Amino acid sequence: MVYAIVKMSGRQEKVAVGDIVVGNRVEGKVGDTLELTPILLVDGEKVTSAANELAKVKVSAEIVRDEKGPKIIIMKYKNKTGYRKRQGHRQPLTRFKVTSIA
Repeated sequence: MVYAIVKMSGRQEKVAVGDIVVGNRVEGKVGDTLELTPILLVDGEKVTSAANELAKVKVSAEIVRDEKGPKIIIMKYKNKTGYRKRQGHRQPLTRFKVTSIA
């Protein structure tokens, strides 16, 4: 089985052809393709991590859709003063589909 470890949105993800991966929001329209930076490539029994060999490897992904992550609630509270603050956050995300590892 061929798979790669790619650097995406400040994180490392294990991807294979046909996988759907969620990462931080990327500029682009649905259907656009982008190149992901490989850090490691496993091709059957051979493991490639040398920088000069990885420069030849291209991992392509297609943007499937933009979405938002789960709601995170942030609470601030100070005892005996009546201070309470509630804030929410939803991280903007992009869903990718890996199309090729070559």
